[in-house]
Amino acid sequence: MPKIGAATVRRQAMVEAAIIEIGEAGSLDVTVSQIARRAGMSPALAHHYFGSKDQMFLAAMRHILKLYGDSVRRRMAEATTPLGRIHAIIEASFAPDQFDREVVAAWLTFYVRALQSEETRRLLQLYARRLHSNLVFSLRELVGAGSAQAIAQGLAAMIDGFYIRHALQDFAPGKDEVRAMVIDYLELCLARNARV
Repeated sequence: MPKIGAATVRRQAMVEAAIIEIGEAGSLDVTVSQIARRAGMSPALAHHYFGSKDQMFLAAMRHILKLYGDSVRRRMAEATTPLGRIHAIIEASFAPDQFDREVVAAWLTFYVRALQSEETRRLLQLYARRLHSNLVFSLRELVGAGSAQAIAQGLAAMIDGFYIRHALQDFAPGKDEVRAMVIDYLELCLARNARV
C-alpha cells in the first residue's frame, strides 16, 4: 500500500476544514486563519499549500466534484442499460451526501463565485460539460443525437435548478419528490420521441 505523504494529508485536512467553515458561514466569508485553525495548522502553512483562500476554495470544490463524480461512476457501473445510466446520474445528483449542509453551502458559493472568478467559472463549466456529455451519451442510444442534446439540456437544468431550490427553500419538494419529477420529465421526453 503506497504511503501518503504529510503534505497530502495536510492539504486534505485543509480542504475538509474549508468545506466545514464555508458550510457554517454559508458563504466564502471565512478567513484562511479560521480554516487553518479548524485543520489544526497555522495560517502560514495554509498559504504555503494553497497560496490564497480562492485556491483553497477551488481545491474544496474539486474535492466535492470528485466525490460526486465517484458517486456517478459507481452507480453507472452497476447500470446495464442506457436508461439505467441516466437514472444513475439522477440518483447521484440527489443522493443524501449531496445535501449535507457544508456541501450545499459550497455548491451555492461555487455558483456565485463563478460570476466573479474566471478559474471558478472554468471549473463550473467543466462540471456542466461532464454532466451534459454523460447524459447525451446514454440518451443518444435511446432517441438519437438531435433529441439527446435537448433532453440532456433540460435534465441538467432540472437537476441543478431543483438542487438550488431544495437547498434554499423550506417549502421546496423533498429529495425523493424532486428525483421523481426529474424522472417524469425524462419519461415524457422519451415517450414524445418514441411517437415522432
